[in-house]
Amino acid sequence: MKIAELMGTDLKTVFEHATVAEAVIVLADEHVQGVPVVNTKGYMVGVLSTSDILEAAAECGGADERDKLFEKTTVNEIMTPRPKTIDPDAEVKEAAQQMLYLEIHRLFVEYDGQLVGVISQSDVVRAVATAKI
Repeated sequence: MKIAELMGTDLKTVFEHATVAEAVIVLADEHVQGVPVVNTKGYMVGVLSTSDILEAAAECGGADERDKLFEKTTVNEIMTPRPKTIDPDAEVKEAAQQMLYLEIHRLFVEYDGQLVGVISQSDVVRAVATAKI
């Protein structure tokens, strides 16, 4: 089975210069754990996950620093740069192996340098559980 058959295509993104507070709103509204970060040309430059935000918040010394993190810090300051991507024509098994090996929860799908989707561990498990794979 190909990635294109399982991937989600309704992606929400955040701009690299958005504040962490703005990104948290997107994560909460979309009920997702991670969101691709794009530059002004629309190219993916990173991924921001709830883990990135929690790690940054844990390093704050107090309430004032946490407020600054959310209101003054831009996404590109705490995002994970250069996220691993996969081609939509790749096999789902390859995606599962990469997520396992890299200890990540999702792979963004790019075709000719353009972001076209995402496949997550949940997508793979759902396919196995429903006997699609």
